[in-house]
Amino acid sequence: MWRNSQQHYGHISITLHWLVALLVFGMFGLGLWMVELDYYHGWYQRAPDLHKSIGITLFDIMVLRLFWRYSNPRPAPLASLASWEKRLSGWLHVFFYPLLFVLMLSGYLISTADGRAIAVFDLFRVPATLTSIPDQEDIAGLVHQWLAYTLIGLVALHALAALKHHFLDRDGTLTRMLRGKP
Repeated sequence: MWRNSQQHYGHISITLHWLVALLVFGMFGLGLWMVELDYYHGWYQRAPDLHKSIGITLFDIMVLRLFWRYSNPRPAPLASLASWEKRLSGWLHVFFYPLLFVLMLSGYLISTADGRAIAVFDLFRVPATLTSIPDQEDIAGLVHQWLAYTLIGLVALHALAALKHHFLDRDGTLTRMLRGKP
């Protein structure tokens, strides 16, 4: 089942969810590691280039995921969820999308502040379009850093909630995102 149903997530939604999760955690780890590299480290230039390329790829996947989400209805929440859990889950999911897009926009503003395009895996270039913001690289860098920590914190809460549902409540919340069926 590729598409979502009223009861289950489809394979495309599941794949996009886990792909974004993998890329977000990978980007966070790569970001933490690369800012500690010194000028003479072999990855000093390559790590930021990789981070930028993955970031542009993540942006494309998020656009696809957003399109898929709004063209393919989400399954209804499980009846076993409390009303506050349904509301909190809804708000958290609505918040994830703008948070990720602003995080990626701030990364773009950091990377293009000097007017240079972003080379994406040396396949194509994303041009610099906004370069005249005063202190652009510094401001965007702070925004990027704080949003990254905020995102990881919210993702950790999201993961803990999924584990709570799986191990304590023993409902199908996590299972629906692992294989589609509770």
